Amino acid sequence: MLACASGGSAYPEGMPKASYDTWTVLPHGPIERLEDNLWRVEGTLPGMPLKRVMTLARLASGDLVVHNPIALDARAMTELDALGGVAFIVVPNGWHRLDLRAFHTRYPTARVLAPPGSRKKVAVVEPTVDDLAAFPPDPNVSLGIVDGTGGLEALMAVKANGGTTVVFGDAVFNMPHLTGTHGFVLRWITGSSGGPRVSRVARLFMIKNKAAFAAHLERLATPDLRRVIVAHHQTITDDPAGTLRRVAASMR
Repeated sequence: MLACASGGSAYPEGMPKASYDTWTVLPHGPIERLEDNLWRVEGTLPGMPLKRVMTLARLASGDLVVHNPIALDARAMTELDALGGVAFIVVPNGWHRLDLRAFHTRYPTARVLAPPGSRKKVAVVEPTVDDLAAFPPDPNVSLGIVDGTGGLEALMAVKANGGTTVVFGDAVFNMPHLTGTHGFVLRWITGSSGGPRVSRVARLFMIKNKAAFAAHLERLATPDLRRVIVAHHQTITDDPAGTLRRVAASMR
């Protein structure tokens, strides 16, 4: 299966390893504030142009949920720690494990959560992983499963200032076409690039029920939807509800 250890189902397994044992910082951008309780960081992967995204959400308690953990440099980690204590580390699916071990070593009291269909794969890196159902109720942050994925993909939703942000792993991609050999693979082999879409790899290996998946996207396309954060490349901010409906229609 085509897979990327950080979560991008786009490259042969082993290109990079499943998980770093130590804190390994790869080039990344700043912590970007999106809402009073929501932040985003875009990082890189070794040997490939695929971007990866970590999302931080603050609970009513003041603690943080880290979705798709990425090891940051010392200055950025100091900034992250100032936002709140890391209480939960969410692994959105079984391919997003690259920094999990090192992140949990840094925050040993944080609970690692993963969707039920991916827990076995995540447990190879972190045996203490628990189900998403262990996440406590919060007025602004919720975790669930993307319908139609057979429990493989988690979904996070964050409410702030009258709007909602939804956060995917690999179920929805939004990356531009790239050049070179990797760009060719992403465009023509994996079908991952060229704007908001469900990649060919996700269709083959993640989406088990297209109708249920499409229906879930349509339910998420509410008038208050402010943005859709994806684990690779660009956040969808231009008509996010309409975009999700178009992606849903592509699955019919």
